[in-house]
Amino acid sequence: MRLLRSIFVPVVLLCAAVFSQAQKAPTTPTPAILPQSFAGWQLKGKLQISADANLADPVNAGILKEYGFTDVAIGNYARDDGRSLTLRAARFTDATGAFGAYTFYLQPDMTREEIGDQGASLGRRVLFYRGQIVVDASFSAESPMSGGELRELAGVLPPPTGNAGKLPPVLSFMPPRGYISNTQKLAVGPASFSALAAPISADLVNFSADPDVTMGRYTTPSGDAALMLIYYPNSQLAAEQFRRIDGNHPADNSKGISEIDNTGQFLVKRTGPILAIASGEASANDMKSLLGQVNYEANVTWSQRTFLDKNNDVGGLLVNIILLCFILGAMAIVAGVAFGGFRILMKRWFPDRLFDRPEQMEIIALHLTETAPRGPSRIGTEEPPTPRGKA
Repeated sequence: MRLLRSIFVPVVLLCAAVFSQAQKAPTTPTPAILPQSFAGWQLKGKLQISADANLADPVNAGILKEYGFTDVAIGNYARDDGRSLTLRAARFTDATGAFGAYTFYLQPDMTREEIGDQGASLGRRVLFYRGQIVVDASFSAESPMSGGELRELAGVLPPPTGNAGKLPPVLSFMPPRGYISNTQKLAVGPASFSALAAPISADLVNFSADPDVTMGRYTTPSGDAALMLIYYPNSQLAAEQFRRIDGNHPADNSKGISEIDNTGQFLVKRTGPILAIASGEASANDMKSLLGQVNYEANVTWSQRTFLDKNNDVGGLLVNIILLCFILGAMAIVAGVAFGGFRILMKRWFPDRLFDRPEQMEIIALHLTETAPRGPSRIGTEEPPTPRGKA
């Protein structure tokens, strides 16, 4: 018991010391959103920094919180030429929230600008987002240098870390043909979804399944149409929501169109985990053509662990084949030497008894080089033949 107590007490004291040091350790400070100066602009006074969404936008604070609002910085800047600038920069947890907030404030009559990840301007106001930060800039006077100055500002904004800079994949499925500029919106919850003027209600989307919703307007030969894409985590959830939408708004079999409270029409299509809904003033054929541009293609990556066993190790198989060839060759040499040596020994110990016995060798020899034996001479014993014509 005393031994356990002597071990337990020091361990408890050590853990307490480590915990207290961890409590005293300074945390990494969050980098400031806006700089003190950039591109000739100097900060006047102090920055207003707050984690309250009401300071960023008191009217739409709930929507900003839904996008993942973390903090806001507001500052007034001035230049030597007398111009002034007010910057309102809101930071979100990731680029999805920043892009959603950017599309929420984006107006169709704005002009696209190459500032940050995406930007637009209207008169003296410039709106852009960079990573997980949305910046709303208001100039006192228009200047052709404003775009370049804000591009320099976008370059010094704190970048996102890890996966916080990735946009939702649903944005890549919006077809580019016929798209009306600055009309795409992104919703991540019921509050932001209510600002889309969507053809279905938020309860049919089922935001508890964590879908991403984007909506944009398109031009067609028969009129403008709105296309909304709902991206679910998997195809099963998408199929379930498709059945819910179809059950709440049964389709007219003669037209293939579902009615919405007698105020319009829409078509629904499911492709993989995506629900595509087309609505608006366009005809049913044009809506079907618009839906036909949305197709989900799954990219399957199979990362299977490989094992270097005797069935899958090709290199080992080749090595074994080479070794087998050497072994068989060595066995052939040994067998040949043994057989030849045995015959030599037997012929030396038992000559003409086991091998090469004369009585067992039946060889036919022609002897072509030898002279044939001559018979007895008959010269002088026989008369020469009598020539013809003589007696």
